[in-house]
Amino acid sequence: MKNNTKTLSANPVTLGDWIVVCICFVLIIVCLLPLVNMLARSLSSAEALVMNEVTLIPVGLNFDAYKTILNDARYTWSLLYTGILTVVCTLLSLAMTTICAYPLIYDQLKGRKIINTIMIITMYFGAGTIPTYLLLRSLKMLDTVWVLIIPNCLSVFNMIIMKSFLLGIPDSLRESAEIDGAGPVKVLLKIYLPLSTPVLATLALFYAVGRWNGFSDALMYVKNRDLFPIQLLLYNILNSTNSLEASQNEGFTTPGLGETLRAATVMFATVPILVVYPWLQRYFITGATLGAVKE
Repeated sequence: MKNNTKTLSANPVTLGDWIVVCICFVLIIVCLLPLVNMLARSLSSAEALVMNEVTLIPVGLNFDAYKTILNDARYTWSLLYTGILTVVCTLLSLAMTTICAYPLIYDQLKGRKIINTIMIITMYFGAGTIPTYLLLRSLKMLDTVWVLIIPNCLSVFNMIIMKSFLLGIPDSLRESAEIDGAGPVKVLLKIYLPLSTPVLATLALFYAVGRWNGFSDALMYVKNRDLFPIQLLLYNILNSTNSLEASQNEGFTTPGLGETLRAATVMFATVPILVVYPWLQRYFITGATLGAVKE
């Protein structure tokens, strides 16, 4: 009798489930193939790349490209600098997002609807590149590290996600703390932030990926090569084939060596963020649905 009950309660695997699994497997393979190819190119010899013999398996296995990158102060400093920049930008952005979203959950805040409207307008309308450049120049932020931190320290979209999550926390918790004499700051630190781990992790991932992959702001506002993030350095390397002088400036003496170094640099720029993502994936899945359902 018990065996029959277990059989009836178990969910049988249907043909549709296998189809979904196969589709997911194919998508995973499609996403991994470019990364595997880039890894194979970074571990192959320059001659094999020139002869176009590399697909998914390294040909003439060697680690010369990685040794060159690790021995070159430009690459190591750019990677370290970008990591520090990403951490600082992420922490500052989380603080700014929380400070901006938290007051907007109070009904008694005067002008709350007007503030919301003004902030949402900034999502659709911007001043443009030239006015932004003139503003940053007048603030003497050009060619400084601050131009990569301050202008993008707050995302209105992420602020809305944060506010939606905070609105989902029962008001009774806040009211109980207020009855006990807690002020707004203590309520934020003792109640809202401890309960906001999923949304904070999700927004941290958004901000970190955005800063790590960003290079357009550095391309327009920074001339000092010591302040180049890893993605801008990678951008210059990938475009160095268009100019012999640029190729020589990047240290490429032969075409094959240049291709190997470019592939290795791509791996250096991609792997760190791929390593961080799995640790935040469960929070990301939870946070990605925030605000999708409202009671």
